[in-house]
Order: sequence, then structure tokens, then C-alpha cells
Amino acid sequence: MSKPKVAFFDFTCCEGCQIELTNFGDTNFLELLNHIDIVEFREAMTETSDHIDIAFIEGSFSREEDRKRLEKIRERAGVVIAYGACAVTGGINALKNDRPDYKQCVYGKDAEMPHLDSQIARPISDAIKVDFEVSGCPMDKYEFLDIVSHLLHGKTPVVPNYPVCVECKRNEQICRFDEGDYCLGMIAKAGCGAKCPADGIPCEACRGFIDSPNEAALKKVLMERGNMSEKWAEKKTKMFTANLRSDAKTLGV
Repeated sequence: MSKPKVAFFDFTCCEGCQIELTNFGDTNFLELLNHIDIVEFREAMTETSDHIDIAFIEGSFSREEDRKRLEKIRERAGVVIAYGACAVTGGINALKNDRPDYKQCVYGKDAEMPHLDSQIARPISDAIKVDFEVSGCPMDKYEFLDIVSHLLHGKTPVVPNYPVCVECKRNEQICRFDEGDYCLGMIAKAGCGAKCPADGIPCEACRGFIDSPNEAALKKVLMERGNMSEKWAEKKTKMFTANLRSDAKTLGV
């Protein structure tokens, strides 16, 4: 049986998740290469292919002119997987969505140059059907390997939908709040192994929110235990989840 043909594509992003792939030097990833055929990957090769079994897409959908390219990828691929925060939720790019003056703030006098024109930043699923998602900034390499392995074995990948706090408790880690710090783990989607809190770094919810997140409770905890002002507590989750918050606004297309 021939190996599945796998391709990687990028849209509005820093391409950090693709770079993360090139850093996969451990035996697990090298073994994976024995079972897939990478036929398109701009960061590492110039070859392309008409047929794709699995397409991985990084980056947010932020220009209407990209819709046709995304639709073409969807037509060519049997399975489409959005990977990385930008592709899954719009990521950090979505911070501009409620700022009409974002171009002026970022580019100053060059703001009106045509190649800088873009619309609001949205997840890839707003343009095409996405079959699976790999969250995070950058995405977690072991989750990536897990999902590909499941697909190769004809199984449906299972993505956690419980808080990072659960993983912290399982790992017997000290709560960041008990260290006089803050953390967004109580409503952030797990699956990363709670690596940041384990290293003494607060969770910033780069994987997005669990379903029906209690943002009001998080705000209260950030104020009472995280020693944040009400204004800062309201905005703290915005970095990676601007499109997911209950108060999310957009400029329109």
C-alpha cells in the first residue's frame, strides 16, 4: 500500500508551527516519515503534488483573495487539518479585529500600501471545512504526531476538551495562584501537558477555551487571587482568544 501524501500550507502567520516541524529530530517523528510521503512543504522543499491525502494548514484566514486558494486545497485533500493557534482560532492576528486603526498603528505612513491590505483575521474553518485541529502556539509536536498516527490507523483523533487545570493536578504541579502569580488554566483547553505552568510560566490559553468557558469566574479569580485590576482582568485572555471571547467584536469584511 502506498504512503499517504501529506502537504503543508501557510496563510497569515509567522510560520512558527512549520518551523517547529523542521525541529522534530526525535525518533518518533523520524519513524513517522517512514509511513507518510511529504509532497508539498514550502519551508523545506520546492516540489508540489496535485493529489493530497492530508493537508495541514497554518495561519489565519485574513484576506478574501485567499478563499479560492483554500478552496483549492480543500478540493485536492482528503483530510484538512488546521494546525496552530492562528489557523484554529485566528490567534494573535485576531487582536486587530476590534481596532479600525490597526494598519496605522502597525505600519504608520506605509499603512495604505496595497500589499498590506487585509480583512479581519479568522480561523481557517470560516473559509473551508476543517476535519481536525491541532491547537497551540506553536502547536504541540506530540499532539501532532498523535493525530497523524490515529489517521494512519483509521481512527478518529481525540482532542481534550477539559481545562489545563486538570493536567496540572494530574502532574501534581503547584498552582500558579499559590505562587502569587496568575493563570488562565481554569478555562484554557488542555492537551499540552500543562508545560508552561510546570516551568513556572502562567498559562495564556494559546490552545483556546474549553466549551462554555466561565469567563466571569476567571475574571473574579484574576482580581482576587491574581491581584489584577478589573480592566486588566477583563483583557487578560485576549492575546490568543480574541475571536473566542464573549465580547468579541469584528470590523466586518
